[in-house]
Amino acid sequence: MQIINVKHPLIEEQLPTEATVLIMGFFDGVHLGHQKVIKTGVKIAKEHNLKSALLTFDRSPRTVYQHETNFRYLSTRGRKAELVESLGVDYLYFVKFTPDFAHLKPQEFVDYYMIDFKAKYVVAGFDYTYGKKDIANMANLPNYSKGNFETVMVPEQLIDGQKIGSSAIKKFITDDKIEEANKFLGYKYQNQGKVIHGLQRGRTLGYPTANIAVEGEQVIPSIGVYATRIKVAGVWYNSMTSVGYNVTFKENTGITIETNIFDFNQEIYGQAVVIEWIKYLRGEVKFDSAQGLIEQLELDKANSLKIL
Repeated sequence: MQIINVKHPLIEEQLPTEATVLIMGFFDGVHLGHQKVIKTGVKIAKEHNLKSALLTFDRSPRTVYQHETNFRYLSTRGRKAELVESLGVDYLYFVKFTPDFAHLKPQEFVDYYMIDFKAKYVVAGFDYTYGKKDIANMANLPNYSKGNFETVMVPEQLIDGQKIGSSAIKKFITDDKIEEANKFLGYKYQNQGKVIHGLQRGRTLGYPTANIAVEGEQVIPSIGVYATRIKVAGVWYNSMTSVGYNVTFKENTGITIETNIFDFNQEIYGQAVVIEWIKYLRGEVKFDSAQGLIEQLELDKANSLKIL
């Protein structure tokens, strides 16, 4: 898969040179609903011997149109690219969401980012918009196509009667429901980050931890202890991870992410890692003594190993 970073207005060299099936959406998290859209586009491309091109943005449109601050993402750009590539897409376009781009009129957007992309089919979810939703919606897209492409609208996807959506998944993650989030994602949720120096309290307890600084503006799971896996230097290890405030020792460190890696004894400060969240075990508890905490950690490890 080729990744192409572009900024409006595009230059000729950045546009596809052959006919495409264009897959449209922001695809934060590339959850099961998104996967249905992407797989539909890839399938059509293969059936018609066309290239599949997915067009997305470098940030959420909500940070521009709704001026949302502290917006949190389910996937970094790198993670999104990884997930999209696994679904067989040929070209991935990241469009920089500048004010000029945001102010494109619906017909201009279709002209520049669908027709000029040599689209023969445009595939998107039922709620995809390219301007104000009352006029720039999927139902109206054929009116803007000028007969250049066919519109393929993928209907709403549900699990247990609930829409598969990024907002619902974020709420699961921050409400102790990581397993529900994973069910809607279609894979285990991950955070990408780097190992940083901490207070090294875990070493004194017999449970040394890697302190993780999460990259960018990712959604972090709710406070508690989790059965996890962690990828270090390309290798996955079983682990347990605490998201919390170190309440037992009253350390004013803010929220920390600390991972105890099982059967592991390497120096990894400064290394990039990936945490995969498997199951929520318990909330954060304040213990009266270090011994009480150690006994709980022993139980947490045993429970994590059963799950993993």
